[in-house]
Amino acid sequence: MTLTPLQLLDERPGLPQLDLPAELSRLYGGGLGFARPCVFANFVETIDGVVSMPDVERSNAIISDESEADRFVMGLLRAVADVVVVGTATMLASAKGTWRADRVYPPAADAFGELRRRLGKSEQPAVAVVTAGGSFDPTHPVLEAGAVVLTTERAAAGIRASVPSATDVVAVNEGDRVDPRGAVDALRARGHELVLSEGGPTLFTSFVTAGLVDELFLTVSPLLAGRAGGPRLSLADGAELLPGMRVEGELESIRRHESHLFLRYRLTSR
Repeated sequence: MTLTPLQLLDERPGLPQLDLPAELSRLYGGGLGFARPCVFANFVETIDGVVSMPDVERSNAIISDESEADRFVMGLLRAVADVVVVGTATMLASAKGTWRADRVYPPAADAFGELRRRLGKSEQPAVAVVTAGGSFDPTHPVLEAGAVVLTTERAAAGIRASVPSATDVVAVNEGDRVDPRGAVDALRARGHELVLSEGGPTLFTSFVTAGLVDELFLTVSPLLAGRAGGPRLSLADGAELLPGMRVEGELESIRRHESHLFLRYRLTSR
C-alpha cells in the first residue's frame, strides 16, 4: 500500500484495543477498539465546519480534499462495525453506495477482511437506512444486496411493498419521524453492538439529541468551504443545542496525515 501511516500525536491511555492485523495497526498509527455496546459516528469537515454541500456533486470527496487517509479511516471503522447506519439524504447522495469497507479503500481490502474474521463478524457490516418514507429510493442497489430499513408504522407497508425481498423493513414507532432510540434498539435486537453512523448531519444530530452517540471520529480537512446563504451544513444541523443542551467532547486521540487532522472524541450530553 502506498499510504503513509497516520502519525499519532496524542492518545488517552487505557482505550480499548482490538486485535488489529499488523498492516492496519501500522497504517492507523496504533490500536483501535471500543467498549460495547457503542454508537460511533464518522465525519469529515472543512476548517470552517462544513460537512455537507447537498447541491454539489461528490461533495464529501471535495470536502475531504480527496484524502486517501480519510478513506482508509472510513474503511477501518466500517470493518470494525456490525452495522452502518445512513439516512435518506446520504442514500440519495450516494447513488451507487455500498458502505462496504473494501470498496471505500480497496488497497486494504484483505486486511479489512482479516480483521472481520478475527472479530468473528460477517464478511461485511450490515447496512441500515433510517427513513420516514420521504425521498426514499426503493431502487437503490444497497437494498438489492440486502439491508434493513428502519421506518414508521405509517410508512412501513408502502416501503415493504417497494423494496427487494432481500431487504427487511422494521416499523420502529408510530408518528411522522423515526424515533432514534427505537431505531438503535431495533439494531441491538438484531445483535448489532457496534453501530457506525454515516448518516448526514441531520440524522447525526437526531442521535445526539437523544443521547445516543458515544464517540465521534472527526477528520478536519485543510480547506475553507465558505458560506453565502446556500445549503452548506455544519456537523450538528437541524437542532439548537446550546444553551439548553450541553454536548461535550472529551478528546481521546489526535492523529495527523500531512495537513489533515483525525480527532476522536467521547461525547457526553446533559
